[in-house]
Amino acid sequence: MQIKFSNSTLFTTCVLIWGSTWLAITYQLGVVAPEMSVGYRFTLAGVVLFAFCKWRGISLAFGRAAHIDLFLMGLGMYCVSYIFVYVAETYIVSGMVAVGYSASPMLAMFASRAFFGTPITRPVVMGSVLGIVGIVLVFWHEFAHVGESRNATLGAWFTMLSVVISCGGTMLAIRVQQRKLPIWPTMAWGMFYGGVTALVIGLALGKPLNFSMTFPYVGTLLYLALLGSIVTFAGYLTLVARIGAAPASYIGVMTPVVALVVSAVFEKFAWGLLTFSGVALLVVGNVFMLRSKKAA
Repeated sequence: MQIKFSNSTLFTTCVLIWGSTWLAITYQLGVVAPEMSVGYRFTLAGVVLFAFCKWRGISLAFGRAAHIDLFLMGLGMYCVSYIFVYVAETYIVSGMVAVGYSASPMLAMFASRAFFGTPITRPVVMGSVLGIVGIVLVFWHEFAHVGESRNATLGAWFTMLSVVISCGGTMLAIRVQQRKLPIWPTMAWGMFYGGVTALVIGLALGKPLNFSMTFPYVGTLLYLALLGSIVTFAGYLTLVARIGAAPASYIGVMTPVVALVVSAVFEKFAWGLLTFSGVALLVVGNVFMLRSKKAA
């Protein structure tokens, strides 16, 4: 018997898990180069998915054209965009990266319109605008620290490139879905292609193929690969198919709220008036997004 989860369940699961990955990623930085950490994460996720498909008797065979799309999807969604996220967090605070990702729904909305002709609806526009305003209010206090770092501009560029490339990966995922390809094997190939490519990029840049056998690194790597990649992307891609790219991308706006709660527990982040105001706008925007029909 196949269990079908509701949109709200999938959305909430993605938000809660991805919201905690902001902290988990910090344990991946330092000893191991970002390219290698991304490579380990998605190669492991791909291998696990290959084993899952074999166990369930799901075919992994695709034609050449499908593999080209899967490679490009993996390159955008599971490789370059994540390398840029990891690198960005070495230059600027994670909250600033979250501000950049608050533009994901708006970008996905216009990209879906340009590539697939999907209409732009008023609820999606309103939800996107409220999300952007809300996330800026939430992290407004962190803007004060931007000038203290000479690398802030570089970190902002990496964040912007990551958002754009991730959106491109989502568009390719939509094209893969239009081919009526099953989700589990497409994720397996996409993550495997993305992970291996990240390792190749790291080696090409002269980064050492090393590994940290510490509990924090291995533990967070397993968490990021299994929950932060397999479970979340399965939910996210299912939502893209059901409600559209822009509403599904609103996950990227809500995850920083969870990250704030995690930060308050582990990093003593202090909530203020702007934080509560921003979260309120995010919740309202979330309602608009989840109630919108598949239109973007």
